[in-house]
Amino acid sequence: MRQHFDRSTTPFKTALYFFVVTFLVVVFGGIFVIGILAIFDEKGDSTDNLFGGWESIPEAGYAENVAITDDENARNNATVSEEDKEYTYSIKTKDKDYVTIGFAGDILFDDNYAVGEAFKRHGDSVKGVFGKRLLSKMKNVDIMLVNNEFPYSLGGAPTPNKTYTFRARPETAKILGEMGVDMVSLANNHAYDYGEQALLDSFDVLDKAGVVYGGAGKNIDEASHPIYYLTENGMKIAVICATQIERLDNPDTKGATETAPGVFRCLDDSLLLDRIKEAREKNAFVVVFIHWGTESTTDIDYLQRDQAIEIADAGANLIIGSHPHVLQKIDYVNGVPVVYSLGNYIFTSKTQDTGMVIATLHKNGSVNLQFVPGIQQSCTVFEADGSEKKRIIDSMSNMSPGIKIDDKGYISPK
Repeated sequence: MRQHFDRSTTPFKTALYFFVVTFLVVVFGGIFVIGILAIFDEKGDSTDNLFGGWESIPEAGYAENVAITDDENARNNATVSEEDKEYTYSIKTKDKDYVTIGFAGDILFDDNYAVGEAFKRHGDSVKGVFGKRLLSKMKNVDIMLVNNEFPYSLGGAPTPNKTYTFRARPETAKILGEMGVDMVSLANNHAYDYGEQALLDSFDVLDKAGVVYGGAGKNIDEASHPIYYLTENGMKIAVICATQIERLDNPDTKGATETAPGVFRCLDDSLLLDRIKEAREKNAFVVVFIHWGTESTTDIDYLQRDQAIEIADAGANLIIGSHPHVLQKIDYVNGVPVVYSLGNYIFTSKTQDTGMVIATLHKNGSVNLQFVPGIQQSCTVFEADGSEKKRIIDSMSNMSPGIKIDDKGYISPK
């Protein structure tokens, strides 16, 4: 005979029943949530703010001439002069009140070296190379820039007597799209490693891949010309890419001239300063992405120090550096934030600290900066988490006495 459960006579059993059911729901529900979060996590990439929105972050200051307060100003600001049309791109932003720009350091796709071979092994893909959280940040900014330290070509010949010469297969340019990269700098000491033809090939390859390049061109006007981005809300950003390296009278990496292709060299920075002033006069927020410094040291050198002052005083709003292959300090020079070196991003198999910087430009002219700590390790790169994140932020803070950097990487001047 089937017995019926009598709640009136068995109160203890009833309470026990509901306790057990509730306990099981909580336990298995928690396991489910943890499992979902684990799907989004990879190689220590943080799951902080996975479901969160915009945070309240410290203001790094105000950028003059970029505040847009009404539709008429927006329309006027969006006017493009004839000489700039070829170098101007209209973009949609994820938010109507601000634009986000991401910056990272050196990348290498040459499969004669370990990291390039890793990309090739994964089918010329970011899969297995980039951590998901870091990749998500790169894809979610409105504009993403990296230092492209090699040409895309099957032709040319390596520069004689140069210790390291890089060249990547043209098809590897599709990796940039998977990374979320919108623009690369070719203003560095390896873009010309396989000569003029390989550099010219790179222009064609990047054009076909839909990736904007700066800091190199078929002549000095092209190489030095600012790249302009116009947002839907009327903001204008100018990116100028230039290189001090090599610091020689007759460098292996040829500078562009009025009639010859090359990179935009700025050891003599008179043209660079003119380009900055020109962009500011056109009401742009000016970013200078510069190749400078001494390799393998966290200390900045006197040319970085002196030129940072000149660039800031000419009107740049933000200065981002590369070349040393290691992280260097972040500082404010005459009110202008300077990230002296973002180091290697995905460049070798070596384990070392890296990161990206995200700048948020608001319509009212305020600017937020955030440093996102990362680790390059065994031909992968991923966002640092936990104690490693704290260690890298502490390291950046210790080498950067002129800034405050909180536990989320948000930067402001002291």
